Amino acid sequence: MKPPFRLPSMAEVAAARGTAGLTVASTFAGCGGSCLGFEMAGFRTVWANEFVPAAREVYAANHPGVPLDDRDIRKVQPADVLGAVGLERGELDVLNGSPPCASFSMSGKRDAHWGEVKKYSDRKQRTDDLFFEFVRLLDGIQPRAFVAENVAAITQGVAVGYFKEIVRALEGAGYRVACRILDAQWLGVPQTRRRAIILGVRKDLDREPDFPKPLGYRYSLRDVLPDLKRRAAMVGPGLVRDGSIVGTAIEKEWRKLTPYRGKLREWARLHPGQKSSKYLNLIRASPDEPSPCITAAGGGRGVASVTHPYEPRKFSIDELRRVCGFPADFVLTGTYQQQWERLGRAVPPPMMRAVAAALRDGLFTELDRTRRKFREAS
Repeated sequence: MKPPFRLPSMAEVAAARGTAGLTVASTFAGCGGSCLGFEMAGFRTVWANEFVPAAREVYAANHPGVPLDDRDIRKVQPADVLGAVGLERGELDVLNGSPPCASFSMSGKRDAHWGEVKKYSDRKQRTDDLFFEFVRLLDGIQPRAFVAENVAAITQGVAVGYFKEIVRALEGAGYRVACRILDAQWLGVPQTRRRAIILGVRKDLDREPDFPKPLGYRYSLRDVLPDLKRRAAMVGPGLVRDGSIVGTAIEKEWRKLTPYRGKLREWARLHPGQKSSKYLNLIRASPDEPSPCITAAGGGRGVASVTHPYEPRKFSIDELRRVCGFPADFVLTGTYQQQWERLGRAVPPPMMRAVAAALRDGLFTELDRTRRKFREAS
C-alpha cells in the first residue's frame, strides 16, 4: 500500500543528522541535495566543496555548520579534507560526489567539446575531466565507501570508453566498484530521473556494494500537489481551447517566463501527459504520473520545459521543491531561473536517502557487527 507522500522539514533533517554515527564528505555538493539525502539517513556531513558561488550560497544557507570549501576541486588536496574534519586516512565513512555531467548528457553535442573550458552555471570550467579529480581525492582519503552520481548516458554511446576508464581508476584506488542505473521515481521522488549511481567499497572490507531496492509504487503529481484539482477548476475546460488563452490573465503568467506566443498555442493543443513535436522539451505534465525530468536549464525565460498539467506555465518554486524532493522550508536564493537551476542540478534527496540507507543497513551494519564480535572475543 502506498503511504501518503511526505517530505521532512529542515528541522527534522537536522534532528536525524548524525544519528547513524556515520560521516560523509561531499564534493561537487551543489545546493546540497545529496547531503540532505545522507542526513535523512542519519549520516553527518563533515565537509563539503562547491565551486559555483550561487550554489554555494544556497548550500551555506541550509548547512550553516558544515565547513564549505569554495575552491576549484583541482586545488583541493586529500590532506586539506582530512585536516578539516579531524580524521586520519581511512577513517572517513563515505566520500560522495556528483561531478558535473553536461558533457555526458544525451542532449547536446556530448564529446564534441570534451577538453574545452565552457560556461557552467555562473562560472567557466572544464568539466569532462572532473571525475578523475574525485578519484584523486578518493585515493588520498581512502574512505570506507564512496558514492558517485552522474547522468545515465555516461554508460552509453561515445561515453562508454570514458566510463570504463573511470571505473578502472576507481578500482585502482583500492575499491570494489559497481554501477546501476536508478530511477528516482521508484525511490520516493515524484519525478522520472534516471541516474548512474556508482558505488565502491574499500577492498580490505571484503564486501560488495549495496544498492537500494526499488519501491513497489510511485508518486504522481496529484499525490504531491494538493491543490492540483482546485487549480484545474479555476482554469476551466474551455479556456485553453484552440489557443484562446491568448490575451487572458493566465497568458501574462506564462509570458513572465517565455516571450513566445507560439509555445502558448502549442501548449493549448497538448493534452496532459503529451510532449510537443514542435518545441523541444515542451511537455504538459500528466497529473497522474510522476513529473518528467526537471532539467537545470528548464527555468530559463524562453526555454520550453515541463509545465503544469492544467495551467500554461512552469511549476512555481514551491511546487518544484516538492517535485524534486526538497523540504518546503529548504532555502533558495536568487532569481526564479537560478532557483530552478539549483533544484534541476541537484540529486533528489529521497533518492540519495535510499542509496545512503542501503549502505548504512548493509556495509556499515555488517562492519559494526564484526567489531562487536571482535570485542566480545577479545
